[in-house]
Amino acid sequence: MTEQTLTQPGAEPQPETGPQPQPVAEPQPGTGPQSEAAAPAQVQAPDPVPAKPRKSRRPLLLGIARWTAAVLVLGGVGAGTAMGITAMERSEVPGLSTESDGRWEYPRLALPALPADALRPFTEGNDGEVHHADLRQLLLPAPKGATVDPKLKGGWVGLDTYLAHFHADDRDAVKEALAESAPRHVAARGWTTPDGTSTRVYLLRFTSVAFAEAFKDDVLDTGTRGSRLPDGVDGETLDSSLKDARLPFLSLYSFDERKPYGPEQTRWAYIQAGDTLGLVVQSRKGAALTVPFQQTVVLQAQLLS
Repeated sequence: MTEQTLTQPGAEPQPETGPQPQPVAEPQPGTGPQSEAAAPAQVQAPDPVPAKPRKSRRPLLLGIARWTAAVLVLGGVGAGTAMGITAMERSEVPGLSTESDGRWEYPRLALPALPADALRPFTEGNDGEVHHADLRQLLLPAPKGATVDPKLKGGWVGLDTYLAHFHADDRDAVKEALAESAPRHVAARGWTTPDGTSTRVYLLRFTSVAFAEAFKDDVLDTGTRGSRLPDGVDGETLDSSLKDARLPFLSLYSFDERKPYGPEQTRWAYIQAGDTLGLVVQSRKGAALTVPFQQTVVLQAQLLS
């Protein structure tokens, strides 16, 4: 089969209209990590020469799962230029010659065009690893046949909506961590597929990588207590289903609900990508399926990379 290639748009897409996110007050000096430099101001666009990817400042932890066969195609990083994501057919991937692997059918994906003179987060010149694209346009779209959650339609949401994801015993601690970590925006999308799987994706952008990592460290809390749990979950185990993934510049932390669980199982993963922290949560009656979870996490990670 031939590779399906997405053509690049000829013009920069317009950001989604609607209410703008309410800025969250930043902490007073001395209450958190030092904020890194803000996004550059609009200036004259440079010649359209692709930016050279720079070496990661931290080890590559996990990466693109081979079975997704979703690849980023670099089309340029200048103003008004987008990146496309292409997807190979299953039969072109070793070990996936059949069509019944349980994968969902997502729309063709493309990274949004950037403002004039803005750079992708992990390219030379963007030392702050800032995502300059509209955060809402970096959310993974719902797959074919899914019913979109009317409360999580891909727009801005308040911190209370994000906090509702967490176990009641953890919400106060997470709220305190957010107050100390200077979040700028929160965007979210949710959907339910015909197989009964409920998916929620949250993206939080902070004022710097340092604040994003500080909040990530708090919700993961790698000590004896474990990570901050989703609502309705009483225990966790580390998820090894993404151990073969390779995501340059990103860090991935994946969890399963520990047995015995109730009528449904929950799986969740955090994606650390520069100044942005992603969270993917899936729940399903009986058991949360492995392949759709892997696919959703990796595709969302690619949109942030």
